[in-house]
Formats: sequence, C-alpha cells, structure tokens
Amino acid sequence: MSPIHILLVEDNEGDIILTREALNMGGVNHEVSIVRDGEQAIKFLNKEDINYKAKRPDLILLDINLPRIDGFEVLSYIKKNEQLKTIPVIMLTTSTSEKDVLASYKNHANCYISKPVDLDKFFEVVQKIEHFWNSIVHLPKND
Repeated sequence: MSPIHILLVEDNEGDIILTREALNMGGVNHEVSIVRDGEQAIKFLNKEDINYKAKRPDLILLDINLPRIDGFEVLSYIKKNEQLKTIPVIMLTTSTSEKDVLASYKNHANCYISKPVDLDKFFEVVQKIEHFWNSIVHLPKND
C-alpha cells in the first residue's frame, strides 16, 4: 500500500515535533509535509512557488490559530475549491471553544479534535487519527 500523505498545518514547533513523533510511532506507512501558516498552506495546495512539485495530500491536519491566514479561512478555501474539497480536513487545535467547533463544522471540517495537554494522550490521539484515516476509511485517490 502506498503511504498516506499528510499535510500538517501548524505553527508551533513543539507541536510539529510531537505530531511527527506520534505519527512515526504509529507504524502506519505515511509521509508528512509541513507548512507553518495559512498562506503557506494555500500555496502548497495550489502548488505555487516552491511547492510546484508538491503531492496532493490525502489528509490535512489543520490548526486554527495560524499566522497570516487562520485555520478557518484555510478550511473555507479548501472546501469551496472543486479540486481540493474532497481532501479530509481534521481540525487539530488547542481550542475547546464551542464557537470554534461550530465554525469548523459549518465550514465542512471532517472532524474537530482538541489537542490533549498530556503527552501520552496526545500521542495516542494522533496515532488513532492516522490509523482511522489510513486503515479504516477509504480515501479518494489523488488526482
């Protein structure tokens, strides 16, 4: 089976390191691309600038609080774009605000997960995300 390509949109270096480590511990065949703000995410998805050879992700892990363009705007952009809207987007954020949860689902997020503060629980959550989306769910083939 070919690796699942995950786009991690996260500006916090600590969360990037932890997410990558959790994914590597999960034992699922994957590759990860990382962008650190919403503007970079849109450029990556549009294959602009240095991203012209970027592979379309199978799954996007998207933080809300991002520099330049926030996660809600990125989500809205993805879900309104005919070429991108079938990519599952998981909001993976520290926010537990009901307002943020509702805004995410109104913009067609596939799920909303609050990052656990506990390190072991964080690893467990990320590994379960990867396992679910790679082993259980049937994802659309990349174009």
